[in-house]
Amino acid sequence: MFPKATLTITVALAVLSSATPVVLDSGVRVPYQKREFLTNDDGTFNHEEAIRQTARTHNKHRQNMINLKNNMGYEAFPEKGAEIKPVMSYNTTSWRHYEKRQKEPTIDESNDLEWAGTISIGTPAQSFLIDFDTGSSDLWVPNIACTSSTCKSKHRYNPASSSTKANQTGTFSIQYGDGSTVSGPVYTDKVTVAGITAANQYFSPVTTVSTFFAGEPADGILGMAYPGISNLGKSPYFNTAFTQKTAAANVFAMKLAKSGSELYLGGTDTALYKGTIEYQPLSTSNRFWQLGNAKALVGTNVTNSGFQTIIDSGTTIMYGPPAAVQALYAAIPGSKLYDSTNGYYTFPCATPPTVSFNWGGKNWVVSTANFNLGTTARGAKTCIGALAGKDLGLGSGVWLLGDSFMKNQYNVFSFAQNAVGFATLA
Repeated sequence: MFPKATLTITVALAVLSSATPVVLDSGVRVPYQKREFLTNDDGTFNHEEAIRQTARTHNKHRQNMINLKNNMGYEAFPEKGAEIKPVMSYNTTSWRHYEKRQKEPTIDESNDLEWAGTISIGTPAQSFLIDFDTGSSDLWVPNIACTSSTCKSKHRYNPASSSTKANQTGTFSIQYGDGSTVSGPVYTDKVTVAGITAANQYFSPVTTVSTFFAGEPADGILGMAYPGISNLGKSPYFNTAFTQKTAAANVFAMKLAKSGSELYLGGTDTALYKGTIEYQPLSTSNRFWQLGNAKALVGTNVTNSGFQTIIDSGTTIMYGPPAAVQALYAAIPGSKLYDSTNGYYTFPCATPPTVSFNWGGKNWVVSTANFNLGTTARGAKTCIGALAGKDLGLGSGVWLLGDSFMKNQYNVFSFAQNAVGFATLA
């Protein structure tokens, strides 16, 4: 139903890459790969994968809150209700009672995109396929010392093969809901994304990799948020690159789409958007790409206002506090709660809602295609919405806007202005 596609990286310097680049006016493109999505090829909702992704998102941000406490103290939790939640367990049978009322079983297949591209680490360069994540701040890849079946399916970093590596003190660890972890030692080495190099970059070549990553194409994750949520407590890759003057500007941008997708490092690609960029200042310091004073609308009806939003490319859908999300769906005729545990709702497929977000400027609309995760069963007339009600521990007034939101406009992340910008796609 949904076509497979590629994503590209464009950097604001004419540089070399481990892949064959296409040189633009001031940059270079590198092919990206696809991702698993939450809609099956037959148009039905992949409920099991959705719950797995929810557990992964929950536990990623649980770790972010732990990192924030360790780096900045509890005073860095200004939002009411912000807390370090318990690990969310993912039980592969816990979802099945929801499927019993459906006419057809769902098919677990891959669709849509992963915002991932090739990077290199070390001297000589070792290549990895990496998921670029604006909702975290650390880089990790599998270590050659990891011999699990999950690791063996990935590219693995060999410290002994790099002349620029250095073993550092400390360890890196994130726990996932299946009881497994991503963990390992801490190293520094040369990290390059399409020619933009960060020398002596802190990262972890992990010796254990959660089975959560077994079926995903990416080898690891490169976080692009602020140092305040770093598990390593060090400068993230892009911050290091800018400090070392290998990135032209302290800005990066993303277009996420089924085709023509792009990560642009060191500026914005003016060919991909029209009009001006609407910048909104961050409501927090040295943490997330977080914007305050948000409004949510269904059509022209403002259903929620005055809340916080985190823009997170490493999260597939959108999440909000359960009561707030319930209020939004109450404005959608015919909507119903579908999964009370994980906060998914249905709406009539024939009358999809127009959902948008506003931070004091334009209403940024989530398209019908991006709001619809698929039908509840083959041939069904009810569809699953891409906004779920879930308490992730980020605060009672904090929403998380992932790919389902970001795919609708050009997204700009400015360390220079401490702001996120949005622009209309060309």
